[in-house]
Amino acid sequence: MAGNSQRRNRRNPGSKKGASVGTGGHSRKALQGKGPTPPGEERKGHPKQRAANAALKRERDAKARAGMRRAGGGGRGGRGGAGSAELVFGRNSVVEALQGDVPANALYVQQFIDTDDRVRDAFQAANDRGIPLMEAPRPQLDQMTGGMNHQGLVLQVPPYEYAHPEDLLDEAADSGRDALIVALDGVTDSRNLGAVVRSAAAFGAHGVVIPERRAAGMTAGAWKTSSGAAARLPVARATNLTRALEAYQKAGLMVVGLAADGEAEIGDLEALTGPVVIVAGSEGKGLSRLVSETCDLRVRIPMSGLTESLNAGVAAGVVLYEAARLRAKVG
Repeated sequence: MAGNSQRRNRRNPGSKKGASVGTGGHSRKALQGKGPTPPGEERKGHPKQRAANAALKRERDAKARAGMRRAGGGGRGGRGGAGSAELVFGRNSVVEALQGDVPANALYVQQFIDTDDRVRDAFQAANDRGIPLMEAPRPQLDQMTGGMNHQGLVLQVPPYEYAHPEDLLDEAADSGRDALIVALDGVTDSRNLGAVVRSAAAFGAHGVVIPERRAAGMTAGAWKTSSGAAARLPVARATNLTRALEAYQKAGLMVVGLAADGEAEIGDLEALTGPVVIVAGSEGKGLSRLVSETCDLRVRIPMSGLTESLNAGVAAGVVLYEAARLRAKVG
């Protein structure tokens, strides 16, 4: 019946207007299917994609920071734990470390840093030594330094490779001279350690021994104070200093401790002419009880009554000079 057909969208075959059922268009006007809906991780702006990108960024940041974090501590040139890298930060500190030949793996530079003479000096020193420059955003440097004022420069110092106390005996044997070793008991100032290393190298010692715990380690500050001597003289770390001294005694070395109330003075001390370990304690507490009891002899440095004690760096330097003088006279 006219006007009552169930077919919709009919058109005259000769007409160019109106919809056509089921064609989807022709040629260039044909409709293209979009295929299956992609997973959320691949859809721009989807919550799953944002979560995946955030996880990828965290992974990249973790890899970038690997080996750069200190095990603990803070401030400029703080000391990390055994086997950890150290960070030196702040423009003056970084420049001094680079110019002092402190070993370094990389110099991290803040993006868009405001340059001054110190920044240029740091770039020049790093370039001269072949140290790679790594650009990093400020938030990353803030995280690396624990929020301290890094001023846009962070220097990564590799962990120091300590010798074993027995290695110092091998050093002495290879030199053909009687062993001359310095041991430090409870010295916590890295600058004192660096000064002792410098004096030990200057007066012909075969190495320095330090305890593993409650003592200064070979940090950037110690390297700088040693004025390059740390690259030539081995520093050994002992798990137990008393046992290390006992092992030296069994190897034929005399253990001489420095103490304000020592029973002998260092002047013309015959013990310094043979195989010897010179033990210096901290300025405040001196030698610990066990180390003091282990010493074969305790000696004092004669001083005026106005001065009670010397720090470990100065005291060790005085005794090492005396040892070198007496050894030169003997042989």
